[in-house]
Amino acid sequence: MFEENGSISIHTENIFPIIKRWLYSDKDIFVRELISNGCDAISKLKRLNSLGEANIPTDTKFEIKVFINKNAGTIKFTDNGIGMTAEEVKKYINQVAFSGAEDFLQKYKEKIDEANDIIGHFGLGFYSAFMVAEKVEIDTLSYVEGSEAVNWVCDGGTEYAIKPSGLSERGTIITLHLDEEGKEFLDYYKLSEIIKKHCAFLPTEIYLIDEAEEKKEENEEKKLPLNDTNPLWMKNPKDCTEEEYKEFYKKVFNDYRDPLFWIHLNVDYPFNLKGILYFPKLEHELNASEGQVKLYNNQVFVADNIKEVIPEFLLLLKGVVDCSDLPLNVSRSFLQRDTNVNKISRHITNKVADKLTDLFKKEREKFNEYWSDIHIFIKYGCMRDEKFYDKVKNIIIFKSTNEDYVTLDQYFENNGIEKDSQNKQVFYASDEKQQAQYIRLFKEQNLEAVILNSAIDTHFISFLEMKEAGVKFSRIDSDLASTLKDEMEKDDTILDSKLENIFKKALNKDSLKIKIEGLKSDEMPALMLLSEQSRRMQEMSAMFGGMDVKNMFPSEETLVLNKNNSLVQSIINLNNENDLSEDHILICEYVYDLAVMSQRPLEGEEMAGFIKRSNTLLSRILVK
Repeated sequence: MFEENGSISIHTENIFPIIKRWLYSDKDIFVRELISNGCDAISKLKRLNSLGEANIPTDTKFEIKVFINKNAGTIKFTDNGIGMTAEEVKKYINQVAFSGAEDFLQKYKEKIDEANDIIGHFGLGFYSAFMVAEKVEIDTLSYVEGSEAVNWVCDGGTEYAIKPSGLSERGTIITLHLDEEGKEFLDYYKLSEIIKKHCAFLPTEIYLIDEAEEKKEENEEKKLPLNDTNPLWMKNPKDCTEEEYKEFYKKVFNDYRDPLFWIHLNVDYPFNLKGILYFPKLEHELNASEGQVKLYNNQVFVADNIKEVIPEFLLLLKGVVDCSDLPLNVSRSFLQRDTNVNKISRHITNKVADKLTDLFKKEREKFNEYWSDIHIFIKYGCMRDEKFYDKVKNIIIFKSTNEDYVTLDQYFENNGIEKDSQNKQVFYASDEKQQAQYIRLFKEQNLEAVILNSAIDTHFISFLEMKEAGVKFSRIDSDLASTLKDEMEKDDTILDSKLENIFKKALNKDSLKIKIEGLKSDEMPALMLLSEQSRRMQEMSAMFGGMDVKNMFPSEETLVLNKNNSLVQSIINLNNENDLSEDHILICEYVYDLAVMSQRPLEGEEMAGFIKRSNTLLSRILVK
C-alpha cells in the first residue's frame, strides 16, 4: 500500500493558467492529445508483446473508449494499453519535462497564436486536459504482473495526490472533471466531430459512449468505431483499387464528384512518407482556392495546409500526407529548421511532376482532357517553384483555335516558326466570343492562336517571356495582327490617304491611328487593334484598383479599314472628301462602332451613340 501527496516538479507555479490562456482559442486539442496517448500506450504494449516481453491473450481487442456523463460533468478517456506503475506516474506525470522553463515562458508569453504548437513539443500533451478541466484524475494499472493500480489526482494547481486505485484491468482511465466552459464538450455530436477531425485514422478503434444513454437502446451508428484504423494511404498502392481511391476521396473531402487522378506517395527511405494527393475536378476557376492537404503524423491529424511541409502551390490539390519523421506539434520556426522538411517538400514536388510527365507521355488524350482542370495548378506551380517549372515545361500545353492542344514547340512548328528563332511570336485569344472575327481571319490565313482565358494567364505569359528566350505573346487583336493582310494587294497610297482623311474628318479624331489593309475576307469593314504593351499596362493598372487607367495609359488603338469591303469602297469613291454628307459621316461613325465592338464591349456614351446611329440608319432604310 502507498499514499503520497506532493508538488509537481516544474520551474514555475503558473504553468496551468498559461496553458489555459494560450490554448483558449483551440481547446479541442485536448481530445487529440489524450486519445493519441491512449493509442501510443496500446502500440507500446503490442510491441512488447511481439518481443515476448508481455503476455497478452491473442484474442484481446484493443480499443479506446471515451465516456461522457452530463450529470457528473465528466469525460473519461480509457485505453487497455501498457498502463503505468506508481513510479512511472511520478516520472511521467509529476515532472513536466521541458528544459529551460523560464526561457520558454519568456519566449512565448506574448505569442498566444503559437500556443497550439507548444503542446507536445515540450511534453505537455497530457496537461492539455487542464484547458477544460478543473480537476483531472488518472487511474492506471501496468501490464507488469504484480503491479498495483494507481490513482493520481490534481485540481489544476501544482499540488497532487497519489494513492492506490480500485482499477482491476490493465490500462489507463483519465477522468476530466470539466469546468463551466469545458462543459460544451459534453455534447455527444460535438465531441464525435472533434474525434473524427483529429483521430479519424488512428490505428486503434475509438468509441464514444454517452453513459446516460448506455443502458438504453442505442442506434447502430453509435456502436461503430469513429475511425478507420487502416486508411488507404497506409496500404501498398498495388493493393488499392480505383474505386477505393475514389471512395476515400469522397469520404474525406465531402466531394460528390470523382477526382481526375491521384498520386499515391509511399516512401520508406531516406524518410518515412505516405499519402495520397488528388487532382480535383473544378466546376469554376475560383474552385482552385478550395484545395486542402491534411498533414498527419503516424495517422494523427496535425493540421490542414502546412506550407512548410506541403509546397504552397500543391495546396490547390486535395489530399493527405502522413510523415512520421516530423514532430507531431512543433512551432513553425522549429519546423523550418528541421533538416527533413525541405527534403520531404522537394520529394513531394518531384513526385507530382513525374506523375504529370508520365500522364502526358503515356495518356496524352487524357492529359488534354484534364488540362482545363489542372492548368491553373501547373501554371501557378511553375511561377512559384523554378525546379518544378524545369521538370514540367515541356508538357505545358495550350488549347488552340484549331480545337486541339499544342505545346509551344508544336505551335512554332505548326506556324512555320524556327525553334531556334529569336523572334518566336505566339498569338493568343483571351475571349473566343469577343474576338471571334479575329480568330476567323487567322483561320482564313491557315494560322492558329492559342486560348488563354484564365485570370492567371496574364501573369503566366509574362513569366514565359522571361523564361524562354525569344518568345513573345501578343493578343490576336494587337497591332501585330496586321500581318493578316492580303500580300497580293497592290498598294495605292493616294486612295489610302484619301480614305484615312475621310474617316479622321468624319469621326473628328485627328490623332486616331488608321491603317488601310486589303484583307482576304470582304465581309468585315474594319477592325480595331490595341498594342500588346498598351493593353498590358492597362490591365496591370486595373489590378491595383480604382486608377484612371485611360488617362494614365491612353489606348494605342489603331483602326484597320478593309478596302476589300464594299461599304469601305463606296466611301473611297466619294468625289469630294472635304464635303462629307450626313449619310457618309453616319456610315463612318457606324463602321468605327463596329470596329470597336470587335475588340471590346462599348462603354456608356459609346453604346448610347451606337444605339442612336442604329435607329437613324434603320429609319432611313424604311423611308427609302
